[in-house]
Amino acid sequence: MVNIRKAKPTDAEVAVPLIMDAIGNIAEQMTGETNPVAVEHEMIALFKRQDNRHSFLNTWIAETDADVVGVMVFYTGAQALHLDANLVEWLEEKNGLPVDIPPEAHVDEYYIDTVCVDPRFRGQGIGSLLLNHAEVVAREEESTKLALNVEIEKEAAIRLYERLGYQIAEPWVIYGGQFHHMAKRL
Repeated sequence: MVNIRKAKPTDAEVAVPLIMDAIGNIAEQMTGETNPVAVEHEMIALFKRQDNRHSFLNTWIAETDADVVGVMVFYTGAQALHLDANLVEWLEEKNGLPVDIPPEAHVDEYYIDTVCVDPRFRGQGIGSLLLNHAEVVAREEESTKLALNVEIEKEAAIRLYERLGYQIAEPWVIYGGQFHHMAKRL
């Protein structure tokens, strides 16, 4: 049985590696670090904070009795403006350089930033459970649209999202990477 719950700061050490697995090199952009140990350290710090997109406040955990088996980071496009402004301020203060974080969502949609299932538990429908949970939360908040970005070469993920009712809405570029912005009307 898989349970989905809001994350807590104490989930950082198990949630962050899954988030990093999903976002890849974007974690370097989010932390201003390139050393993998430093990137993870900073991502854990960001997870424990309350003022950025990768905060525990925006994260849902899928768990069994014994294991965290998946993670989803989820917020509104409108919230992203404030969350990213906080992240820009922190990065500029930290590194002393101007920072630009590209938008990943429209302000009128609930945005699924990250979904990742622990490799040991993939193929068991946990990703679909997390995505369905996002739909429930968005409807409870009276949102009319869910969206996510997927790298254009991830054909299996695109098929999954299409099977769940998402459609490719437009091309999207994030830090030079080519993505499909996929949306689902609720």
